[in-house]
Amino acid sequence: MSSRLRTLGRKTVGPDRPVYITGEIGINHNGDLAKAFALIDAAADAGCDAVKFQKRTPEICTPRDQWDIERDTPWGRMTYIDYRHRVEFGESEYRAIDDHCRDRGIDWFASPWDTEAVSFLEKFDLPAHKVASASLTDDELLRTLRATGRTVILSTGMSTPQQIRHAVEVLGSENIVMCHATSTYPAAAEELNLRVIKALQQDYPNIPIGYSGHETGLQTTLAAVALGAVFVERHITLDRAMWGSDQAASVEPQGLTRLVRDIRTIETALGDGIKKVYESELGPMKKLRRVPAAV
Repeated sequence: MSSRLRTLGRKTVGPDRPVYITGEIGINHNGDLAKAFALIDAAADAGCDAVKFQKRTPEICTPRDQWDIERDTPWGRMTYIDYRHRVEFGESEYRAIDDHCRDRGIDWFASPWDTEAVSFLEKFDLPAHKVASASLTDDELLRTLRATGRTVILSTGMSTPQQIRHAVEVLGSENIVMCHATSTYPAAAEELNLRVIKALQQDYPNIPIGYSGHETGLQTTLAAVALGAVFVERHITLDRAMWGSDQAASVEPQGLTRLVRDIRTIETALGDGIKKVYESELGPMKKLRRVPAAV
């Protein structure tokens, strides 16, 4: 296999391969398994290759001084640590998710935010692990992910070129997919800086480069594909007005269907880059070209 290709489950990601499209569910299910199933169904119906969740161990990922701070939630007023548990799925829920994804013919994986979450996810046969942008500087987590031997998808939001280079050194370059990202929810168009995709392709010629988008709308994600992104991830939701910090930067089911459709059209239209005269052009050539070619 080419050094620029990576295996994600039954599929291969990289140049000259179909764009791998992931619907990022994250915690947009709000701890409700029925909503998670509905989001999986929406992604499968749209033609996504995978859905992605986020997995945290609340006592590790929540700063201790935040545990007892109370906040208003859809389930009433509760402490922050109780809220973190409320939106976190355990093994029984993920077993059900695993079964449902298998029934729908779609892969799933997750972003572990701590090493215990990696151990939890390793109970499942996943195509990859994802490093959230916020975790790019967590060397212990990166080393743990590298040790699994699975493909690792690395998002690069809120990170400097030096930090990205260090993360690649820790992870190793032979088994990762890198995603350009801007970690604002939602991200403004003037801060997407999509040309970074080309810069990353030049800086890391042996690593497939993708795009993790947090903007509103679809056109800039489509532009990322036109610029060569081979992996695309967008947050998805049943309703952007739902409660939760990621909902506003998410794509609803109808938009997701359009996004997948248009990505497939773009990758077909990009072609192979070799200029040729198509058979379909011969009729117009005969009709419209007044001066025959000299060569």
